[in-house]
Formats: sequence, C-alpha cells, structure tokens
Amino acid sequence: MPEVRRRDLLAGAAAFAGFATVGLSPAAAAAATRQRPGASRPPSLTMGDRAVVARVDARRALRHLKVLSDEIGWRIAGTPSEHRAARYIAGVLRDLDYDVRLQPFPVADKYLAEMKARGGVHWQCSAAPRGAVASAKGRVVDLGAATEVTEDVAGRLVLFTRVTGSETAQAKAAAAKGAAAVLIANVPSPSFPERKAAAFTPSLSEDVAVPVLGLAQYHGEQLRGKVRELSLTVTRYTGLTSYNVLAERRATLPNPEGKAVIISAHYDSVPGSPGANDDGSGTVLCLELARVLRRLPTQQTVRIALWGSEEYGLIGARHYVKELTDEQAAQISGCFQNDMVATSHPPAGTYWLLSVDGAANTTTSAVAAAAARLGYQGQTKGPTARGSSDHEAFFERGIAAGNFSWRGEEAPSQLEPIYHTPEDTIAKNISLQRLQVSLELIGCAAYDVARR
Repeated sequence: MPEVRRRDLLAGAAAFAGFATVGLSPAAAAAATRQRPGASRPPSLTMGDRAVVARVDARRALRHLKVLSDEIGWRIAGTPSEHRAARYIAGVLRDLDYDVRLQPFPVADKYLAEMKARGGVHWQCSAAPRGAVASAKGRVVDLGAATEVTEDVAGRLVLFTRVTGSETAQAKAAAAKGAAAVLIANVPSPSFPERKAAAFTPSLSEDVAVPVLGLAQYHGEQLRGKVRELSLTVTRYTGLTSYNVLAERRATLPNPEGKAVIISAHYDSVPGSPGANDDGSGTVLCLELARVLRRLPTQQTVRIALWGSEEYGLIGARHYVKELTDEQAAQISGCFQNDMVATSHPPAGTYWLLSVDGAANTTTSAVAAAAARLGYQGQTKGPTARGSSDHEAFFERGIAAGNFSWRGEEAPSQLEPIYHTPEDTIAKNISLQRLQVSLELIGCAAYDVARR
C-alpha cells in the first residue's frame, strides 16, 4: 500500500474515532446499543451506526413538521405556499452550516380555491380552469349524485357527489338554475376503494360561468354534516417557478473522485392536503439527518436535496438530474429518496425498499444491511420494483437510487386510507416510532456509504 494512501486511511480512522462520540453523554452512547423500537432482536452496530443512532431524534424532526404541515399547510407546486416552505427548509440547512442554493425551474399554471366557514374552517381544493375565476358566498344545497337540477338554486353553492364523466353536465345544470358556485365532492376510486378520495381538478368540456370546485371526499362529508354555509375564492396562479433546495457538506476526508451521497425527499403536497406524511415526513427526516451528519467525518460529500413539484410529475428531481453533466452524474454513489416515512396507520406497517427495476443497488443494499444490524429485518421488504417517486429520475440516468417508505405488507401500492387527503395531518397520520425507525435506517445506511 502506498505510504500516502496508508497515511490517509490512518488519519481517517483517527478522525472517525474522535468525531463519532463528540457531544454524546455516556447515557446517550449506551442507549444507542439497546434494542431498537419495534425491532425483532438486539442490534449489532458498527461505530458509524452508533454515531448516528445516538443522535437522531424523531421529536426534533417533529418540530420542523409542525411548521411545514400545521403552519404552512398546503405546499402546491410553484405557489407562495411552496415558496414559503422552500425558504424555511433553506434557512434550517444554512443554520446547520451547509452550502445551500435554490435551483429554479418553471411549472404550469394552477387553479386553486380556498374555502372558509365559521368555526375555523379553512380548506383548499382544485378548481376547474374552464370555470369562473371568482369569489362566492352562500348556503350549501346538497343535490347528491344528480346530473340535472330542477329546483331554483339562485345564489346557492350547489354540492354534488361526483359522477365521473358527468362533471360538465352537473356544473352546467347548476349554473343554469342560478347557482353561485358548483362544488363536486370526489368519490373513492374503484381501484383503491379503501382510500378516501382526494381533491381533484374537474375536467369540463366547455366553459361554465361560475366557479367549479373539485372537493375531497372529506370536504363533502363535512359540508353534509356540520358546515352549511361557505365563502370561497378561486385564484389562477400564473408564471410559476418552483425550486429544489440543494444543500451540501463536503467530505472531511480525502475524496479524490469527488463522490457524493444524496439524501432526498419532496417537500410539496397535493391541493387540499397539508402533507404531513406525504411528504413532510421525508422532508423532516432529511433535515434531522442533515443535523446529525454535519459534524461526522466522511470520505464522500453529503448532499441533502428537497425536491419541488413532485406531485405534478416528479418535475423537480427530473430537472436536477437533467442539469447534471455526465461527470457529475458519475460522482453520485446513490440517492436515498424518502417518501412517506412516518404514517401511523396499521395498513402501512411494512418498510419497503423500492427500486424502479426491482434490483438491488447501492442504496437498497445499504438499507437492507442497516436493517440487519439494527434488528429490523422483520419490518422491511425488498428490493421490490416500483417507481412513482423521485428515484425514477436517477434510475433513468443510471444512478443508483431507492425509494424508502412505510406501506402495506401485501404490496407497496397499499397505502394509508387518508393518503393525499385533507386528513394527512400530524394528529391523524404521523407515528413518531416509525419516523424514528426511518431515521435510523436511512441515517445508518447513508452514513455507511458516505464514509467509504
């Protein structure tokens, strides 16, 4: 072995031994070796694992989630709410001494509606582009699944149950009888009847002179229950820019090839949903791991990437990957994509290791190995073939990438019943224990790759 290389390795080992326990009390160091929450057996941890496990804390991550989900709420691609979230995330990472930049990219116009009522009701949903961009206020009249209107509904907000393919007929019938606005409540998909229906964009075949809103199933239930009067405003957002939040902490040990490990998530949400689990949970996992890894020695650069506009077609991650040169793409050892990592719902009790082609790669193998060391094998499955998240963009470029997520035991398509709905809140859809498990698995796996 060349003497220079030998000195580098000895220096690296000494640095790691010194840094791995910095800031840890004896109690914290000892706690890292205890059986993990929900694990099937005691852990067998490396020194690197101990450095991570002793530091990660789901309760710290929850503080960020309260800002993103409870305070900011809906984070829709390219709109002011997504921009507010991007600024918050960037501020957190700058405070952790990362080099941070916002990467802009254009996104399509949005038609969104906000609804308010007494008792603190404040909802959001999508609106039909071919409906009116206007405000309305009045009592709600429920006409169920009708496609014709025979009564006078002048000045009222007409509530329909969605009849797929008949949204235009419903909207035109209500407008012809004087409705001030049309509210169409979504219904569960035949493909996933166990899931509550999300807000949607009504597709109209012709213009309608009043606002036409695509409500979530939850909104319809509330309007048929305790909320009988509503005010609403439809806004068209144009000339939109979304942002990826990109942060980097360079390797502390020699890294002649410029290798880098990416830990990522998307921070936007679908209309109407505060996105606590999808994907506020993945976002705050990244922020907590950024805190934990910032002082630990690595032989690879650590990058934290929060993608904008995932919910409209993986736009942010695809833009990032497209902008990479071939040399930059080759330097990425792997991308650990975290999407929905903390649901509290029983149907989603399996932690899935997902790759686009179902084959093992650097990231899925690292997480599987971390699960074995932590004693979590019984809770994990995979690698299994599935796209539908930001790891797709990396796979298409030949970069090792995996998507890591809590889903149902039978298949990764089995998600929590309130997926993409207004009920995706911290109170209804976040498990601190599952978030802690996710933090430990990704933290140990990514750090194991980054320090080699």
